[in-house]
Amino acid sequence: MLRILAAVLLLFVVACASGPAQPVEVAPPAAPQGQADPRAAEVAERLLAALGGHEAWEATRFIRFNFNGRRTHAWDKHTGRHRVEGQTPEGKSFLVLHNVLTREGRAWLDGQELQGEEAKELLERAHAAWVNDTYWLLMPYKLRDAGVTLAYDGEETLDGQTYDKLLLTFQSVGLTPGDMYWAWVNRATGLMDRWAYLLQDQLRDTPPTAWLWQGWQPYGRIKLAPTRAMVGGERKIELRDIAITDTLPDSVFTSPEPAP
Repeated sequence: MLRILAAVLLLFVVACASGPAQPVEVAPPAAPQGQADPRAAEVAERLLAALGGHEAWEATRFIRFNFNGRRTHAWDKHTGRHRVEGQTPEGKSFLVLHNVLTREGRAWLDGQELQGEEAKELLERAHAAWVNDTYWLLMPYKLRDAGVTLAYDGEETLDGQTYDKLLLTFQSVGLTPGDMYWAWVNRATGLMDRWAYLLQDQLRDTPPTAWLWQGWQPYGRIKLAPTRAMVGGERKIELRDIAITDTLPDSVFTSPEPAP
């Protein structure tokens, strides 16, 4: 399960040996689904249909994007190969080529390949960044992932729109499985217009943090929303330079040279 955790975002958003696995030209088998009550499952299915459908999501292979100007990702969804590059809080450039399934790979800092514990630490940071950043990009596609318990949390009207509200809890998956998420699915469009989360280290009487998901549009066979705007605040998160492709050169995942 690829769940992004807002806690990782707050810690890592300004931070940031064998090579990665070789490509496999077939899609992986369908992943097992998590638990969902019947009403929640119906809303999740309607949302996925509005986003392009199950077959379009399964066929989506290469995803490239920049997370809020901080990190640039290239991910082979079918094999787990992943490239991420950006800058650390100290202003040093970093690059990691690894596989998110095996957690193995190589890491560079200011152009010098790291070894031992230094490499392990940067590989762990890269994995946390992948978990975090892809969830901010792809969360609506992850509602039925294994380890997710999905419940219908009622109907709500906001700004003249009627929403079906879903509650996500987690069973021993992700980096902080005690978190809770809510998704508001627009009954008219089928799209998710906002989410909110409550982190596992927050008191349960703390109001959840809510963000609007704005700008839904097609990328490849699916739809994505590039902008997140905090409800009741000034903050925005931009998912930039989004590209969904069927092919990428192997060098993107195997070479530290600049990606074409």
